[in-house]
Amino acid sequence: MTTAQATSKSAAAIDKARAEGRAALIGYLPAGYPSVEQTIAAGIALAENGADLIEIGIPYSDPVMDGQVIQAATTEALANGFSVSQVFDVVQGITSRTDAAVLVMTYWNPVVRMGVDEFSRRLAEAGGAGLITPDLIPDEAAEWMAASDKYGLDRVFLVAPSSTPERMQRTVDASRGFVYAVSIMGVTGARTSVSTAAKDVVAAAHAAGAERVCVGLGVSNAGQVREIAAYAEGVIVGTALVAAIRDGGVDAVAALTKDLSTGLSRGTLLSRDTGLTAEEA
Repeated sequence: MTTAQATSKSAAAIDKARAEGRAALIGYLPAGYPSVEQTIAAGIALAENGADLIEIGIPYSDPVMDGQVIQAATTEALANGFSVSQVFDVVQGITSRTDAAVLVMTYWNPVVRMGVDEFSRRLAEAGGAGLITPDLIPDEAAEWMAASDKYGLDRVFLVAPSSTPERMQRTVDASRGFVYAVSIMGVTGARTSVSTAAKDVVAAAHAAGAERVCVGLGVSNAGQVREIAAYAEGVIVGTALVAAIRDGGVDAVAALTKDLSTGLSRGTLLSRDTGLTAEEA
């Protein structure tokens, strides 16, 4: 095991939740929306109300995977003058006040523009746990793999219902911290139900050796959290939290996070390893 693996902040946060008999809650916020200060305050509110990990998204001019709510938020952040380097201020502002693992979610181009090593160094210095890279595949990630090893950062790649067995295996092998399972094809956005494909994707990732799989895209309420917590190690919520900060500010983020966290318990679920319930195990 490498030093980076031994100190994975994401893995530690997920494992802590698992030891408490629940799935981990991961909340997403776009950096700089409505302001850098409010992103930091909302991140702290997430951590104080039940979130174990926090994703901070870098606003991007061509967010091909983001739904309307997140697109509108990131467009506003960019219009207000957000610059990529400010993401490190956001990360440091949250990590200095909470124990949550804080990852940056970003399209790959902003990282390349700054320089992969430079970006990685600054993220590590800010206390960040690692990167979630939706448009980077392991085959094209050699520079990031090297930098993440150098600075002890987690690298979270995405798998989807469309992932071939070979792609799934390569992604699981390359990921550190957790594997991000996309539950549906298409863009992000809150939905009334969670795709049944999510369970199949998680099962395939587990079969490929993934110890921690977290499901995102479409989760908006505690019932959906409970549904995913039955088979995944973590549940990712984005659009619903962005809508909350848009409509009700930091207080609304805190209230929604507290409500979402009520769905995390895995107390009556069968353990994959033993076949016993969590209480029996």
